[in-house]
Amino acid sequence: MTQKHVTLVITHAIRPEHVAQYEAWLGEIMPVAASYPGHLGANVIRPVDGQTAWNIIIRFDTLEHLYAWTQSDVRRQLVNEIAPLLGEGDHTEIRTEPAFWFTPPAAHVRQPKRWKQFLITLLVIFPSTNLVPAITGALLPSLKGTLLLHFLNDACVVALVVWFWMPIVTRLFASWLKKA
Repeated sequence: MTQKHVTLVITHAIRPEHVAQYEAWLGEIMPVAASYPGHLGANVIRPVDGQTAWNIIIRFDTLEHLYAWTQSDVRRQLVNEIAPLLGEGDHTEIRTEPAFWFTPPAAHVRQPKRWKQFLITLLVIFPSTNLVPAITGALLPSLKGTLLLHFLNDACVVALVVWFWMPIVTRLFASWLKKA
């Protein structure tokens, strides 16, 4: 069975004096990656508070499409061009599970405190579990009280949280989540 959604997490350690050159390189490589079949999007997570770790998250629809990009000659050439700036090399990790919201992308990054994870999760779950049933109930009144409507509500909430709310909220609160 083919995996439906895979994520490539790339970690690069870049010293502050090389940031402008690295940003220019990202501007070159990101459109090339986006041109590959199955590319679903990418995010760049810049370092905070004096850290040097840059995390690039690239999503593909299948593992085969992800491998086509990671094993391509063009990616290899572009990474070789920037290699002298990479303090710890080109560290890549493939994640096939659907969600890893709070998993630190690098070993030297601490996982957020549990109470912060609780608050962020509650922040996205509470409004979603209140709004979705109201909307689906209004759109599908004939299904009120049925297991099918309950399932649709749950599916909508999970989809909103996984693909919409959690990526936005964890980015917005990234510095707060990383503080001790």
